[in-house]
Amino acid sequence: MTALIELDDVKVHYGVRKGVFARRLVGVVHAVDGVSITIDRGETLGLVGESGSGKTTLGRAILRVVEPTHGRVLFHRDGKPVDLRGLERAEMRRMWRHMQLIFQDPYASLNPRMTVRDIIAEPLVANGIGNAAEIADRVADMVRRVGLSLEHLGRYPHAFSGGQRQRISIARALVLRPEFIVCDEPVSALDVSIQAQILNLLKELQEELGLTYLFIAHDLAAVSYVSDRVAVMYLGQIVELAPTSQLYYAPRHPYTEALMSAIPVADPDRAMRPQLLPGERPDPANPPSGCRFHTRCPYADAACRNDPPALVERAAGHWVACHHADRLTLRGATVDAAVPQPALSTTA
Repeated sequence: MTALIELDDVKVHYGVRKGVFARRLVGVVHAVDGVSITIDRGETLGLVGESGSGKTTLGRAILRVVEPTHGRVLFHRDGKPVDLRGLERAEMRRMWRHMQLIFQDPYASLNPRMTVRDIIAEPLVANGIGNAAEIADRVADMVRRVGLSLEHLGRYPHAFSGGQRQRISIARALVLRPEFIVCDEPVSALDVSIQAQILNLLKELQEELGLTYLFIAHDLAAVSYVSDRVAVMYLGQIVELAPTSQLYYAPRHPYTEALMSAIPVADPDRAMRPQLLPGERPDPANPPSGCRFHTRCPYADAACRNDPPALVERAAGHWVACHHADRLTLRGATVDAAVPQPALSTTA
C-alpha cells in the first residue's frame, strides 16, 4: 500500500482567554496533541473515541478547515508529498478539489433555498470546472451513482428523507471526483436500517471510484463494517491503531477494552457486561501528566502517572500507547457484537 495522507506530530491547540477588554490568555485546550498516522491509498481508516476526544477536530485539521497549530499534514499526489500547512489559501482551494468532507447532519449541511441540482453542481461552479452541459452531465451521473432519480434534481432538501438527504450530501462531496473523503459521523443522525444503506453505498462508491476514507463515528459496529484499520483516540492522542479484527477481538489498550465492552449484543437474553470507567474524562485544557488515561485506568501504576507512553508497534501493524501492553490480557468484543450490519438495498 502507498500512503495518501501522512500526519506528523499534528497538534491543534486553542487558547482560553478571559477578560472584557484585555483578553488575557489563561490556558490552552489540547484538542489534538501530537498525532502521527498514515492513511493508505484506497483504505478506510476508522477513528473512534468518546465525545470530546478530538476526532472531528483531527479530521478537519487534515483538510485545513481547522488550522493545525503544529506538525505536518502531507498529501501524496502524483508521487510527491505536499505539506498542506505550507500552502497559501489559493493553493489550498485547488487542493480541496481532491479532498472533501461529508457532514454529520444531512439537513443542516444542505442549503434549503437551493435545488438538488444546484447543491450538487455548486462545487463545480465554484471551482470553474466544465461548461453548463458538462456540469449537467456530471451532476446526473453522480445522482445515479448515489441511488437517486433525475426527477429529484428540481426539488428542495425539505422534500427528502434523512437517508436521501445524506445521499445528496455524498453526491455533492464526490462530484469533484476527489481522492480523499473525511466522513464525519455520516450515519449517526439516521435510523438503523438507513445507516446500513448508506454504509453499503459508501463501500460501493469506494470500489467504483477508488476513494480513501477517514471514517469518524461513535457506532463501533458501523466502524467495524467499513474500516480496514481503526484508530482509537483519547483526549487528543491516538492510543491504539490496528487492523479492524485485531483491534476488536484482541485489544491491547485498556481504553479500547472499555469501548469494546460497550458494544451491544443482538441477543435479548444475554446480559451486557460493560467495563465502567471511574470518574470523568479529564479537562483537555489541563490534561493529566504521564499517560492521559491513567486517572480512569484500572491497571495504572506509578510509571503511568509520571511517564507519557509512546505509540509503539507491539505486533505487525498493531500500535499501542501503553506501558503495560505486553503483559495485559484484555477482553475484546464478542463475536455477536461485532457482526457487520446487513447489506440493504432499499432506497432511503
